[in-house]
Amino acid sequence: MAEAHPVGFQWVMEAKARGATVIHVDPRFSRTSAMADRHVPIRAGSDIAFLGGIINHVLENELYFREYVLAYTNASTIISEDFADTEDLGGVFSGLDREHRTYDFEAWRYQGSDVGAAAGSRDRLNGNGRRQQVREASRGEAHGSGGAAAHPSPDTDETLQHPRSVFQLLKRHFSRYTPEMVEQICGISAENFRAVCEAVTSNSGRDRTTAFVYSVGWTQHTVGVQYIRTGAILQTLLGNMGRPGGGILALRGHASIQGSTDIPTLFDLLPGYLPMPHVHSNDNLDAYVAAEAMDNGFWANMRSYLVSLLKAWWGPAATPDNDFCYGYLPRLTGSHGTYETVLAQLAGDCPGYFLLGENPAVGSSNGRMQRLAMAKLDWLVVRDFSLIESATWWKDGPEIETGEMRTEDIGTEVFFLPAAAHTEKSGSFTNTQRMLQWHHEAVEPAGEARSDLWFAYHLGRIIREKLTAETAAAGGAGEVAEMNRPVLDLTWDYPVKGPQQEPDAEAVLAEVNGWGADGKPVASYTQLKDDGSTASGCWIYCGVYADGVNQAARRKPGEQQNWVANEWGWAWPANRRVLYNRASADPEGKPWSDRKALVWWDEDAGKWAGHDIADFIADRPPSYRPEEGATGVAAIAGTDAFMMQADGKAWLFAPAGLVDGPLPAHYEPQDSPVQNLLYPKQEHNPVREILRHPDSRYQPSGDEPGSDVYPYVATTYRLTEHHTAGGMSRWLPYLSELQPEFFCEVSPELAAERGLEHMGWATIISARSTIEARVMVTRRMPSLTVQGKRLHQIGLPYHWGRNGITTGDGANELSHFSLDPNVHIQEVKALAVDIQPGRRPRGPALRELVRSYAERAGITEETGTEV
Repeated sequence: MAEAHPVGFQWVMEAKARGATVIHVDPRFSRTSAMADRHVPIRAGSDIAFLGGIINHVLENELYFREYVLAYTNASTIISEDFADTEDLGGVFSGLDREHRTYDFEAWRYQGSDVGAAAGSRDRLNGNGRRQQVREASRGEAHGSGGAAAHPSPDTDETLQHPRSVFQLLKRHFSRYTPEMVEQICGISAENFRAVCEAVTSNSGRDRTTAFVYSVGWTQHTVGVQYIRTGAILQTLLGNMGRPGGGILALRGHASIQGSTDIPTLFDLLPGYLPMPHVHSNDNLDAYVAAEAMDNGFWANMRSYLVSLLKAWWGPAATPDNDFCYGYLPRLTGSHGTYETVLAQLAGDCPGYFLLGENPAVGSSNGRMQRLAMAKLDWLVVRDFSLIESATWWKDGPEIETGEMRTEDIGTEVFFLPAAAHTEKSGSFTNTQRMLQWHHEAVEPAGEARSDLWFAYHLGRIIREKLTAETAAAGGAGEVAEMNRPVLDLTWDYPVKGPQQEPDAEAVLAEVNGWGADGKPVASYTQLKDDGSTASGCWIYCGVYADGVNQAARRKPGEQQNWVANEWGWAWPANRRVLYNRASADPEGKPWSDRKALVWWDEDAGKWAGHDIADFIADRPPSYRPEEGATGVAAIAGTDAFMMQADGKAWLFAPAGLVDGPLPAHYEPQDSPVQNLLYPKQEHNPVREILRHPDSRYQPSGDEPGSDVYPYVATTYRLTEHHTAGGMSRWLPYLSELQPEFFCEVSPELAAERGLEHMGWATIISARSTIEARVMVTRRMPSLTVQGKRLHQIGLPYHWGRNGITTGDGANELSHFSLDPNVHIQEVKALAVDIQPGRRPRGPALRELVRSYAERAGITEETGTEV
């Protein structure tokens, strides 16, 4: 955190100064480790085993917060007798369809109820082919926090003794995650592991809370979603969710990555985590709501959220008679994520590509495939501050050097458009706390540089002008007019200002917030209607422009408000700073302790009060119980602290919504030199997404023949002095001077084993490519003992490419196209590689070295693709 999020780390250091204990779990001893009370070295790719070991420690020693668990989780819920665990089936769950690499969720359901799968997957029973398409379209996760409906209420056992209760299933599932197993899998010493268990459990309960902070070290894995699930299970057992000083904080790589998922740049979501319609199940608005909405809780109001969104986008054109223009929305037919797009480009099915603030030639997995794919495009638009590698690969990329591509043979027409920096435009950042903070334009962009908003608005304006002329030429009717109508009907009337005709960013924020029938801004998402009388560009952002005031621009000093600081910026939803904070009070509405009081039920006032805005229905007392058959918000009981879930509970066991299991299980990374000690017959996540292509080879793992060809583990990371793929830092003299060259960190033991010299050169090889780096021999990258053998790890900062002031090879050249099946993210935090002294080959010899390694390892097109 100190390395990649130095400003945020200030608050960690302030907490430490007040007595907080800081533990850093990381393969590498970094700047964070230097300031932590304890550094815990871990083998990259083994975090589920580590966290699972803590869960086992908590359960076996009865250190969980029992009252919290009983009241607010599904621990007492009984699971169907059809369910079989990884402990029963050698590493997989019941319902695995090996042919289609999918799970059928039916066996994961609650006993005594019919649990409807979340995320539009209610059409899964219509054949394996459709089920595969649904899974590929990210329908497992798309619903956000909606959960699954359970009708009638499931069977429960409040004693937690029933063998199929979630609690007992959890105990059994993690029972083999012992300290000894953790040591064998993770390389963490028993002393370190015990110390972490003691620190976390002693700092959790009624009077104390522990926070977990993670970043892409947890997410960029083939089991990335299950990493976070494991952390959430642990935090829930300890009562650390919804309470001050607790929770799980997802640190973001950019200032507004949270905002880019709220109002998404993701292919499978509409704003506010509404799922994108699917071609097979969402034919009209009624069908969409029936498939996607929940019967209970606030997700039951999905029609209001979607209709208001459609009204914001299509305004007067959206009427009840035309389903509020629902038919204008595109439909998912499968996964359209980054890596599937690359394969589509290679196949000639994607002729054009916009790159706005990203640099896939450096920042994405398997950089060579990214460049080979861009060479198949008809046109490419790159908007950035500098001439990044994704703009110039056609003349100076590695494949030009190796002879795999020739500039004169590349037909891609590349347009480079200079982008404005954040200081040159107005807008909002949404950070990991879900807090919007407004930034005002400081200076006009220089030269031809323009903001993202300017580009999107004027591109849309010009397209609409062309389509208007085309429609008029066709007589205003017929197929052409019908095809153009969705774009022409869009509301596109934002005010502009200044000589550059910059759209007014606050006008966009006002549309995102939304307005009522009277044209005045709505103050809450509870005001949205499904009859077309309200409009909102993102329902969870309702209130950010309440009373016509930019709430995100508030900057009230801390000493003038309480410690929650509700008047600094604005947090969704409804300016709540801690999600699910109803859980900070007991079922009767009293704080679990005075020390950790956040919100509470005020009996005299008849409403929830506290330091934060209660994440609950303001006037709903703890004693409220819904009537039989109640639906929607009326179905939320006064003790349903996790009210966005249809059952009001935090899920220790997920009966739906995740495509790779209701419980986390330790699986080895796609390419691993280590065997899966917990499930020897199931090396990898069985439903991980494997993208097949001749240029995306996978390696043998564990004890498979050939795995010893790639005996070491490499992991990528960020440095304080550079930013992501380097486009914002490698062109700056000061930062380039501070970190002037791409390097690899290796232990003295590995250096001795391979003959590597400090400050010399090393060549690092995988089945995809080979790179070179300067060698830093350091004990900050410690070797570990794993399964009785010494395991060496290699640290690789991933900021470098061929352009800029400081140049070097890209770490992501080594990585593959095996993805997490829920969110389609790449695995770059745990790779199996070899390392040799000296510089890499040049020209065609580079590809020959990669080929010779693959031949020695016996790699074929089937290697690593097994279920």
